[in-house]
Amino acid sequence: MNRRNFIKTGMLGALAAASPISLSAFDSATRPGTRSGRLNLSFKPYELQLRHSFNLARSQRTTTPGVQVQIEYDGVTGYGEASMPPYLGETVASVTGFLSRLDLGQFADPFRIEDIHEYMDSVAPGNRAAKASVDIALHDIMGKITGQPWYKIWGLNPEKTPNTSFTISYDADKAEMKKKIEETAPFKIVKVKMGVGHDKETVEALRKHSDVPICVDANQGWNDRDKALEMCHWLAERGCLFVEQPMDKSAIDDTAWLRERSPLPIIADEFLQRLPDVKRAMQAYDGINIKLMKSTGMHEAYQMATLARALGMKVMLGCMTETSCAVSAAAQLAPLADWADLDGNLLISNDIFDGMKIVDGKITLPDRPGIGVVPV
Repeated sequence: MNRRNFIKTGMLGALAAASPISLSAFDSATRPGTRSGRLNLSFKPYELQLRHSFNLARSQRTTTPGVQVQIEYDGVTGYGEASMPPYLGETVASVTGFLSRLDLGQFADPFRIEDIHEYMDSVAPGNRAAKASVDIALHDIMGKITGQPWYKIWGLNPEKTPNTSFTISYDADKAEMKKKIEETAPFKIVKVKMGVGHDKETVEALRKHSDVPICVDANQGWNDRDKALEMCHWLAERGCLFVEQPMDKSAIDDTAWLRERSPLPIIADEFLQRLPDVKRAMQAYDGINIKLMKSTGMHEAYQMATLARALGMKVMLGCMTETSCAVSAAAQLAPLADWADLDGNLLISNDIFDGMKIVDGKITLPDRPGIGVVPV
Protein backbone atom coordinates (compact mmCIF):
# COMPACT_ATOMS: atom_id res chain seq x y z
CA MET A 1 0.00 0.00 0.00
CA ASN A 2 1.50 3.38 -0.98
CA ARG A 3 1.77 6.27 1.45
CA ARG A 4 -1.21 8.18 0.07
CA ASN A 5 -3.56 5.23 0.33
CA PHE A 6 -2.24 4.44 3.81
CA ILE A 7 -3.01 7.98 4.95
CA LYS A 8 -6.46 7.85 3.37
CA THR A 9 -7.27 4.51 4.99
CA GLY A 10 -6.12 5.66 8.42
CA MET A 11 -7.68 9.12 8.41
CA LEU A 12 -10.80 8.96 6.27
CA GLY A 13 -13.00 6.94 8.61
CA ALA A 14 -12.04 9.00 11.64
CA LEU A 15 -12.75 12.27 9.83
CA ALA A 16 -16.08 11.11 8.51
CA ALA A 17 -17.16 9.87 11.94
CA ALA A 18 -15.85 12.84 13.91
CA SER A 19 -17.11 15.70 11.74
CA PRO A 20 -20.12 14.87 9.56
CA ILE A 21 -21.06 17.79 7.31
CA SER A 22 -24.65 18.71 6.48
CA LEU A 23 -25.50 19.74 2.93
CA SER A 24 -28.94 21.03 3.86
CA ALA A 25 -28.07 24.59 2.86
CA PHE A 26 -27.53 23.56 -0.76
CA ASP A 27 -30.15 23.25 -3.45
CA SER A 28 -31.24 19.66 -3.95
CA ALA A 29 -30.49 19.91 -7.65
CA THR A 30 -26.80 20.37 -6.90
CA ARG A 31 -26.39 18.02 -3.94
CA PRO A 32 -23.80 15.27 -4.34
CA GLY A 33 -24.89 11.67 -4.43
CA THR A 34 -23.85 8.86 -2.15
CA ARG A 35 -20.21 8.17 -1.30
CA SER A 36 -18.62 6.76 -4.42
CA GLY A 37 -14.89 7.40 -4.30
CA ARG A 38 -15.42 10.18 -6.84
CA LEU A 39 -15.42 13.96 -6.51
CA ASN A 40 -18.95 15.36 -6.18
CA LEU A 41 -19.39 19.09 -6.71
CA SER A 42 -22.22 21.24 -5.35
CA PHE A 43 -22.62 25.02 -5.32
CA LYS A 44 -24.97 27.82 -4.42
CA PRO A 45 -24.99 31.63 -4.96
CA TYR A 46 -24.44 33.63 -1.79
CA GLU A 47 -24.42 37.43 -1.81
CA LEU A 48 -22.04 39.09 0.63
CA GLN A 49 -23.41 42.08 2.54
CA LEU A 50 -20.85 44.80 3.29
CA ARG A 51 -20.88 46.54 6.66
CA HIS A 52 -20.19 49.88 4.97
CA SER A 53 -20.35 51.20 1.43
CA PHE A 54 -17.15 50.34 -0.45
CA ASN A 55 -16.04 53.43 -2.38
CA LEU A 56 -13.27 52.72 -4.89
CA ALA A 57 -11.65 54.69 -7.69
CA ARG A 58 -13.89 53.18 -10.37
CA SER A 59 -16.91 51.78 -8.50
CA GLN A 60 -19.09 51.90 -5.41
CA ARG A 61 -21.00 49.00 -3.89
CA THR A 62 -22.66 47.67 -0.75
CA THR A 63 -22.70 43.99 -1.76
CA THR A 64 -20.42 41.52 -3.50
CA PRO A 65 -21.81 38.57 -5.48
CA GLY A 66 -20.42 35.20 -4.47
CA VAL A 67 -20.85 31.47 -4.90
CA GLN A 68 -20.28 28.93 -2.13
CA VAL A 69 -18.91 25.53 -3.20
CA GLN A 70 -18.65 22.10 -1.63
CA ILE A 71 -16.81 19.05 -2.96
CA GLU A 72 -17.51 15.71 -1.31
CA TYR A 73 -15.16 12.74 -1.52
CA ASP A 74 -15.84 9.52 0.38
CA GLY A 75 -17.59 11.34 3.20
CA VAL A 76 -15.05 14.15 3.49
CA THR A 77 -16.33 17.61 2.51
CA GLY A 78 -14.16 20.44 1.26
CA TYR A 79 -15.36 24.04 1.22
CA GLY A 80 -14.59 26.60 -1.46
CA GLU A 81 -15.74 30.04 -2.51
CA ALA A 82 -15.87 32.38 -5.49
CA SER A 83 -16.15 36.11 -4.81
CA MET A 84 -16.71 38.39 -7.80
CA PRO A 85 -16.17 42.14 -7.38
CA PRO A 86 -17.17 43.87 -10.64
CA TYR A 87 -13.65 44.48 -11.96
CA LEU A 88 -12.94 40.75 -12.17
CA GLY A 89 -15.43 40.42 -15.00
CA GLU A 90 -17.10 37.37 -13.46
CA THR A 91 -20.71 37.09 -12.30
CA VAL A 92 -22.87 34.60 -10.46
CA ALA A 93 -24.18 33.46 -13.85
CA SER A 94 -20.69 32.97 -15.31
CA VAL A 95 -19.41 31.12 -12.22
CA THR A 96 -22.40 28.82 -11.86
CA GLY A 97 -22.40 28.26 -15.62
CA PHE A 98 -18.75 27.23 -15.56
CA LEU A 99 -19.19 25.00 -12.52
CA SER A 100 -22.18 23.33 -14.16
CA ARG A 101 -19.98 22.34 -17.09
CA LEU A 102 -17.41 20.59 -14.92
CA ASP A 103 -17.41 16.81 -14.65
CA LEU A 104 -15.29 16.27 -11.56
CA GLY A 105 -16.78 12.80 -11.23
CA GLN A 106 -14.17 11.59 -13.72
CA PHE A 107 -11.54 12.12 -11.01
CA ALA A 108 -11.23 9.45 -8.33
CA ASP A 109 -8.48 11.26 -6.44
CA PRO A 110 -8.55 14.85 -5.07
CA PHE A 111 -4.74 14.83 -4.95
CA ARG A 112 -4.59 15.08 -8.75
CA ILE A 113 -4.60 18.86 -8.46
CA GLU A 114 -2.43 19.45 -11.56
CA ASP A 115 -4.69 17.28 -13.71
CA ILE A 116 -7.82 18.96 -12.38
CA HIS A 117 -6.43 22.44 -13.07
CA GLU A 118 -5.47 21.39 -16.60
CA TYR A 119 -8.96 20.02 -17.07
CA MET A 120 -10.61 23.23 -15.81
CA ASP A 121 -8.46 25.34 -18.13
CA SER A 122 -9.48 23.09 -21.02
CA VAL A 123 -13.18 23.60 -20.27
CA ALA A 124 -12.91 27.38 -20.67
CA PRO A 125 -10.24 30.10 -20.34
CA GLY A 126 -10.56 32.80 -17.69
CA ASN A 127 -13.14 32.05 -14.99
CA ARG A 128 -10.42 32.50 -12.38
CA ALA A 129 -12.71 32.94 -9.37
CA ALA A 130 -14.77 29.91 -10.42
CA LYS A 131 -11.62 27.81 -10.70
CA ALA A 132 -10.40 29.17 -7.36
CA SER A 133 -13.56 27.92 -5.65
CA VAL A 134 -12.84 24.37 -6.84
CA ASP A 135 -9.15 24.64 -5.97
CA ILE A 136 -9.88 25.83 -2.42
CA ALA A 137 -12.35 23.00 -1.82
CA LEU A 138 -9.84 20.43 -3.13
CA HIS A 139 -7.14 21.77 -0.83
CA ASP A 140 -9.59 21.55 2.06
CA ILE A 141 -10.24 17.88 1.25
CA MET A 142 -6.56 17.03 0.82
CA GLY A 143 -5.69 18.65 4.13
CA LYS A 144 -8.50 16.82 5.90
CA ILE A 145 -7.43 13.48 4.45
CA THR A 146 -3.84 14.00 5.61
CA GLY A 147 -5.02 15.52 8.90
CA GLN A 148 -2.93 18.68 8.49
CA PRO A 149 -3.48 22.39 7.79
CA TRP A 150 -1.87 23.63 4.60
CA TYR A 151 0.68 25.87 6.28
CA LYS A 152 2.13 22.71 7.86
CA ILE A 153 2.01 20.78 4.59
CA TRP A 154 3.95 23.63 2.98
CA GLY A 155 6.40 23.66 5.89
CA LEU A 156 5.56 27.23 6.94
CA ASN A 157 5.92 28.65 10.44
CA PRO A 158 2.59 30.06 11.70
CA GLU A 159 4.45 32.40 14.05
CA LYS A 160 5.78 34.28 11.00
CA THR A 161 2.40 35.53 9.84
CA PRO A 162 2.31 39.32 9.37
CA ASN A 163 -0.17 41.82 10.74
CA THR A 164 -3.09 42.36 8.43
CA SER A 165 -4.21 45.78 7.32
CA PHE A 166 -7.82 46.87 7.77
CA THR A 167 -9.39 48.68 4.84
CA ILE A 168 -11.29 51.95 4.83
CA SER A 169 -12.54 54.13 1.99
CA TYR A 170 -13.72 57.73 1.77
CA ASP A 171 -17.30 58.55 2.68
CA ALA A 172 -18.91 61.94 2.19
CA ASP A 173 -21.08 61.29 5.24
CA LYS A 174 -18.85 62.51 8.08
CA ALA A 175 -20.59 60.36 10.69
CA GLU A 176 -20.11 57.26 8.51
CA MET A 177 -16.48 58.20 7.89
CA LYS A 178 -15.97 58.53 11.63
CA LYS A 179 -17.41 55.03 12.16
CA LYS A 180 -15.01 53.60 9.58
CA ILE A 181 -12.03 55.22 11.26
CA GLU A 182 -13.11 54.04 14.72
CA GLU A 183 -13.25 50.45 13.45
CA THR A 184 -9.53 50.58 12.63
CA ALA A 185 -8.61 50.84 16.33
CA PRO A 186 -7.69 47.13 16.89
CA PHE A 187 -5.38 47.01 13.85
CA LYS A 188 -1.72 47.92 13.49
CA ILE A 189 -1.90 48.80 9.78
CA VAL A 190 -4.69 50.63 7.96
CA LYS A 191 -5.25 50.34 4.23
CA VAL A 192 -6.70 53.44 2.60
CA LYS A 193 -8.58 53.16 -0.68
CA MET A 194 -7.69 56.12 -2.91
CA GLY A 195 -8.28 57.50 -6.38
CA VAL A 196 -11.74 58.88 -5.58
CA GLY A 197 -10.84 62.58 -5.41
CA HIS A 198 -10.51 62.88 -1.63
CA ASP A 199 -7.23 61.07 -1.08
CA LYS A 200 -5.50 63.54 1.22
CA GLU A 201 -8.71 64.27 3.10
CA THR A 202 -9.10 60.60 4.02
CA VAL A 203 -5.54 60.32 5.33
CA GLU A 204 -5.81 63.56 7.28
CA ALA A 205 -9.07 62.42 8.87
CA LEU A 206 -7.42 59.15 9.90
CA ARG A 207 -4.36 60.90 11.28
CA LYS A 208 -6.54 62.89 13.68
CA HIS A 209 -7.35 59.60 15.42
CA SER A 210 -4.40 57.29 14.80
CA ASP A 211 -0.69 57.27 14.01
CA VAL A 212 -0.48 53.59 12.94
CA PRO A 213 1.29 52.89 9.64
CA ILE A 214 -0.89 53.00 6.56
CA CYS A 215 -0.72 51.51 3.11
CA VAL A 216 -2.51 52.87 0.08
CA ASP A 217 -4.44 51.25 -2.77
CA ALA A 218 -5.21 53.65 -5.61
CA ASN A 219 -7.00 50.97 -7.66
CA GLN A 220 -5.56 52.45 -10.90
CA GLY A 221 -7.06 55.81 -9.92
CA TRP A 222 -4.05 58.08 -10.55
CA ASN A 223 -3.69 59.04 -14.20
CA ASP A 224 -0.84 61.56 -14.03
CA ARG A 225 2.60 60.22 -13.12
CA ASP A 226 3.89 63.56 -11.80
CA LYS A 227 0.91 63.92 -9.47
CA ALA A 228 1.33 60.27 -8.50
CA LEU A 229 4.95 60.93 -7.55
CA GLU A 230 3.88 63.99 -5.55
CA MET A 231 1.36 61.82 -3.69
CA CYS A 232 4.01 59.19 -2.94
CA HIS A 233 6.25 61.80 -1.33
CA TRP A 234 3.29 63.26 0.61
CA LEU A 235 2.30 59.80 1.84
CA ALA A 236 5.87 58.88 2.80
CA GLU A 237 5.84 61.81 5.22
CA ARG A 238 2.67 60.45 6.82
CA GLY A 239 3.74 56.93 7.70
CA CYS A 240 2.83 55.08 4.52
CA LEU A 241 4.49 51.72 3.86
CA PHE A 242 3.74 51.21 0.14
CA VAL A 243 1.41 52.15 -2.70
CA GLU A 244 -0.65 49.52 -4.47
CA GLN A 245 -1.57 49.82 -8.17
CA PRO A 246 -1.25 53.61 -8.43
CA MET A 247 -1.86 53.81 -12.20
CA ASP A 248 -3.74 51.93 -14.88
CA LYS A 249 -2.47 48.39 -15.34
CA SER A 250 -1.71 49.17 -19.00
CA ALA A 251 0.49 52.18 -18.08
CA ILE A 252 3.62 50.08 -17.67
CA ASP A 253 6.10 52.75 -18.74
CA ASP A 254 4.59 55.40 -16.45
CA THR A 255 4.51 52.96 -13.55
CA ALA A 256 8.16 52.03 -14.15
CA TRP A 257 9.00 55.75 -14.21
CA LEU A 258 7.17 56.20 -10.91
CA ARG A 259 8.83 53.18 -9.33
CA GLU A 260 12.30 54.55 -10.12
CA ARG A 261 11.53 57.83 -8.33
CA SER A 262 9.09 56.91 -5.58
CA PRO A 263 10.25 56.86 -1.94
CA LEU A 264 7.69 54.07 -1.40
CA PRO A 265 7.53 50.55 -2.89
CA ILE A 266 5.05 50.16 -5.74
CA ILE A 267 2.96 46.96 -5.61
CA ALA A 268 1.09 45.33 -8.51
CA ASP A 269 -2.55 44.37 -8.03
CA GLU A 270 -4.84 44.64 -11.07
CA PHE A 271 -1.76 44.22 -13.28
CA LEU A 272 -1.14 40.79 -11.78
CA GLN A 273 -3.37 37.78 -12.41
CA ARG A 274 -1.57 34.45 -12.70
CA LEU A 275 1.92 32.93 -12.54
CA PRO A 276 3.23 34.24 -15.92
CA ASP A 277 2.52 37.81 -14.76
CA VAL A 278 5.05 37.63 -11.91
CA LYS A 279 8.11 38.05 -14.13
CA ARG A 280 6.31 40.71 -16.19
CA ALA A 281 5.69 42.70 -13.02
CA MET A 282 9.43 43.04 -12.39
CA GLN A 283 9.75 45.71 -15.07
CA ALA A 284 7.49 48.18 -13.25
CA TYR A 285 6.80 47.03 -9.69
CA ASP A 286 8.67 46.28 -6.47
CA GLY A 287 6.27 43.55 -5.42
CA ILE A 288 3.03 41.74 -6.11
CA ASN A 289 -0.34 41.35 -4.40
CA ILE A 290 -1.54 37.75 -4.73
CA LYS A 291 -5.29 37.07 -4.49
CA LEU A 292 -6.82 33.62 -4.79
CA MET A 293 -9.70 34.88 -6.92
CA LYS A 294 -7.19 35.99 -9.56
CA SER A 295 -4.64 33.18 -9.28
CA THR A 296 -7.25 30.38 -9.66
CA GLY A 297 -6.66 29.35 -6.07
CA MET A 298 -4.05 28.16 -3.60
CA HIS A 299 -2.11 25.91 -5.98
CA GLU A 300 -0.91 28.69 -8.25
CA ALA A 301 -0.81 31.31 -5.50
CA TYR A 302 1.87 29.29 -3.72
CA GLN A 303 3.90 29.08 -6.93
CA MET A 304 3.55 32.84 -7.44
CA ALA A 305 4.74 33.59 -3.92
CA THR A 306 7.78 31.33 -4.13
CA LEU A 307 8.72 32.69 -7.58
CA ALA A 308 8.42 36.30 -6.40
CA ARG A 309 10.63 35.48 -3.42
CA ALA A 310 13.21 33.91 -5.71
CA LEU A 311 13.17 37.05 -7.88
CA GLY A 312 13.74 39.33 -4.89
CA MET A 313 10.29 40.89 -5.05
CA LYS A 314 8.05 41.82 -2.14
CA VAL A 315 5.03 39.59 -1.53
CA MET A 316 1.66 40.86 -0.42
CA LEU A 317 -1.30 38.58 0.23
CA GLY A 318 -4.71 40.06 -0.44
CA CYS A 319 -8.35 39.12 -0.79
CA MET A 320 -11.68 40.34 -2.07
CA THR A 321 -14.68 40.81 0.20
CA GLU A 322 -15.07 37.14 1.09
CA THR A 323 -16.30 34.87 3.85
CA SER A 324 -13.82 33.26 6.22
CA CYS A 325 -13.67 30.33 3.79
CA ALA A 326 -11.59 32.03 1.10
CA VAL A 327 -9.82 34.35 3.54
CA SER A 328 -8.67 31.39 5.69
CA ALA A 329 -7.50 29.57 2.56
CA ALA A 330 -5.37 32.57 1.61
CA ALA A 331 -4.11 32.88 5.18
CA GLN A 332 -2.41 29.49 4.87
CA LEU A 333 0.16 31.33 2.71
CA ALA A 334 0.58 34.22 5.15
CA PRO A 335 4.00 33.17 6.53
CA LEU A 336 5.40 33.74 3.01
CA ALA A 337 4.16 37.34 2.86
CA ASP A 338 5.82 40.63 3.74
CA TRP A 339 2.42 42.28 4.03
CA ALA A 340 -1.14 41.01 4.20
CA ASP A 341 -4.55 42.49 3.58
CA LEU A 342 -6.78 39.65 4.75
CA ASP A 343 -9.74 41.52 6.16
CA GLY A 344 -12.42 40.59 3.60
CA ASN A 345 -14.37 38.54 6.12
CA LEU A 346 -14.33 41.44 8.59
CA LEU A 347 -15.91 43.78 6.04
CA ILE A 348 -19.08 41.70 5.64
CA SER A 349 -22.02 41.18 7.99
CA ASN A 350 -23.05 37.66 6.91
CA ASP A 351 -20.03 35.40 7.31
CA ILE A 352 -20.99 31.71 7.45
CA PHE A 353 -17.66 30.19 8.52
CA ASP A 354 -15.33 30.23 11.48
CA GLY A 355 -11.69 30.26 10.45
CA MET A 356 -8.57 32.38 10.77
CA LYS A 357 -8.58 35.09 13.44
CA ILE A 358 -6.96 38.47 13.84
CA VAL A 359 -5.43 38.70 17.32
CA ASP A 360 -3.90 42.05 18.27
CA GLY A 361 -3.71 42.88 14.58
CA LYS A 362 -1.86 39.68 13.66
CA ILE A 363 -3.08 36.84 11.43
CA THR A 364 -3.58 33.75 13.59
CA LEU A 365 -3.97 30.40 11.87
CA PRO A 366 -6.27 27.74 13.31
CA ASP A 367 -4.74 24.33 13.97
CA ARG A 368 -7.38 22.56 11.90
CA PRO A 369 -6.81 20.35 8.88
CA GLY A 370 -7.32 21.68 5.36
CA ILE A 371 -8.03 25.40 5.07
CA GLY A 372 -9.05 25.54 8.72
CA VAL A 373 -12.73 26.46 8.55
CA VAL A 374 -15.96 25.08 9.96
CA PRO A 375 -19.49 26.22 9.09
CA VAL A 376 -21.28 28.33 11.70
